Amino acid sequence: MAVRLAGSVGVLWGAVTATFFLVHAMPGKTVDVLLARSQATPAVRDRIIAEYGLDGSLLDQYLTYLGRLLTGDLGDSFVLRRPVWDAIGGQLPATLALVAATLVLTVVASVVLAVIGAQRRPWVRSLFSSVEALVVAVPPFWLGLLLLSVFSFSLHWFPAIGTSSLDGLVLPAIALAAHPIAVVTRVLRDGLLRVLDEPFVLSARARGVGETDLRARHVLRHAVLPVTALLGWITGSLIGGAVIIEIVFSRPGIGRLVLSAVQNKDMPLVIGVVLLAAAVFVVVNIAVDALAWLADPRTRGQA
Repeated sequence: MAVRLAGSVGVLWGAVTATFFLVHAMPGKTVDVLLARSQATPAVRDRIIAEYGLDGSLLDQYLTYLGRLLTGDLGDSFVLRRPVWDAIGGQLPATLALVAATLVLTVVASVVLAVIGAQRRPWVRSLFSSVEALVVAVPPFWLGLLLLSVFSFSLHWFPAIGTSSLDGLVLPAIALAAHPIAVVTRVLRDGLLRVLDEPFVLSARARGVGETDLRARHVLRHAVLPVTALLGWITGSLIGGAVIIEIVFSRPGIGRLVLSAVQNKDMPLVIGVVLLAAAVFVVVNIAVDALAWLADPRTRGQA
């Protein structure tokens, strides 16, 4: 467990470090962002540079910023002129709603499709495998544009511009969930097929247990543990995926916030969003490991 916690700290540090140097490698100067790219006297520019510590080396700026992060201070957005915590907090609920809807859709659809696809007939498995491979190959933003073209612009079933209502959440959740559904369905279906070869399945059938009841109550319970770890990884990565989908569907959330931050080289805000995504990933995976440790005694020797 100590090794995993150390690895989690390493993930957060790596995310912050990579983002810091990538933002600084972008064209343009930070002082121009702070001055809103307006013309200023040399004296004003020098004062801003000194106030924000931009006169030091890049390494000095990195160490100074890292020290502030260790105290929980993400700083102020260069463009919005407000604390990063407040800027992210104002948009986070909309993103979390999209992530929650995506996760529910992923779990429900994956279980249903895996149970249906866990057949001995080769053509059934080949059909499901082909569809899953196709879905995985399709970029989420392209699928989002396709869904908009068909269901918003042609059929007018759902709004084209993102809203806070439930109908405005349907298409973004489908676009974001398609890839996870394909991956989880494949893993869960393979697990179901393996469990169906276990001796206890034959014994249950001999006792007259129906096929539907057998799969739902016995087989699925044994095949779901590996999928739990996979869902943890997917949940942690959904924050990053939601950024692109929110931009495609013009939804409120941190997507447009981070797009504007990158365009304006707003380093504190960019790092804040990246750190949030990394922290969610780390926390979710630690929680999944803890649940697996409690549910399966075989994993306790690996902790």
